[in-house]
Amino acid sequence: MSKGRVLVKGPRVQDIGYRLFLLNLAGESSLTGFQARNIGTDCVEVLYEGGDQEIREFVEKVKEFSPREAEVSSIEFKEYDGPVKRIEVFRSEFTTMQLGKIVEIGLEMIGKQDNSLSKQDSMLDKQDKMLDKQDLMLGKQDRMLGKLDQMLEKQDLMIEKQDLMLEKQDAVLQRQDQMLEKQDMMIEKIDGLGAKVDNLGVKIDGLREDLKSMLDRRLTTLERDVALIKNRLGIT
Repeated sequence: MSKGRVLVKGPRVQDIGYRLFLLNLAGESSLTGFQARNIGTDCVEVLYEGGDQEIREFVEKVKEFSPREAEVSSIEFKEYDGPVKRIEVFRSEFTTMQLGKIVEIGLEMIGKQDNSLSKQDSMLDKQDKMLDKQDLMLGKQDRMLGKLDQMLEKQDLMIEKQDLMLEKQDAVLQRQDQMLEKQDMMIEKIDGLGAKVDNLGVKIDGLREDLKSMLDRRLTTLERDVALIKNRLGIT
């Protein structure tokens, strides 16, 4: 059985599943021992153990393949004669460790979700308060609209009363017009009657003149007759 050590370095070799990728390569190559760990921030260390043929196959795969997201600067193979965990043991430990990370991530996500839900609840509370205020404002607006409706109804009643008063005033004016027309007709009749009276006066005056002339003539005739009678009777 042979052993070895490999260092994979690069700006992106951690937190992308590189150790799991190498563990799978070791399993495909039928290695008996395997363990991997992160060193610093840019290095993955792998210890491996197995038959010479299996190790050569593993080394070739490590040189040729890498995760899609990886950015590798160098791969160094070194000699190693220290202890190496059995691949089954490391797989179990690694699986447990990854599950722990998954649980931690899940708990972190749950915590974030709880915070998010708390924020959402807070936002909903604020929205509820805003809706309550809006309801109050709408209630006040409804009351104001009700008062406005009452005022408009009163105005409508006042306008109706004004219309009735105007109608009555129009009727009074019409009657006044009729009375003025009748007065005009009476004045015209009075004027006509006055004219007739004036004509009658003229006629009377003329009649008086005729009567005076007639009386004067009769008086003259009478005086003449009296004078004749006196002459005949010898009365001076």
